Amino acid sequence: MAENAQAQLAMSHLNGHKLHGKPVRIAQSKHQNVQLPREGQEDQGLTKDYGNSPLHHFKKPGSKNFQNIFPPSATLHLSNIPPSVSEDDLKILFSSNGGIMALIQMGSVEEAIQALIDLHNHDLGENHHLRVSFSKSTI
Repeated sequence: MAENAQAQLAMSHLNGHKLHGKPVRIAQSKHQNVQLPREGQEDQGLTKDYGNSPLHHFKKPGSKNFQNIFPPSATLHLSNIPPSVSEDDLKILFSSNGGIMALIQMGSVEEAIQALIDLHNHDLGENHHLRVSFSKSTI
């Protein structure tokens, strides 16, 4: 994490929630820094830099997105949807991740976590990539 506050949010929001049927366990590292392998150096797959990933929600420090970090819930917030994408298109897209009880009200928090992982940054065409985050409120 770039900042301690991000690590604290990850710990408080994600610890104990299920992913792939198993609870996620998050604890504070004993190390102050993570040493990434040097370029060309063989690594054991224990570290990976996600800093430049297109899936990174909060790249820009001070971004207004930091105000929209909420704990996992079964309700997902979607944005960056082009006008040509219909409600039915979204229902089809999300139906493979569990039972949808309302448009984006997933059947459980676990299904919502998996849907966010699978569908955040999904290419909807027309130069639009779906943005998925946990919602502040429920439906």
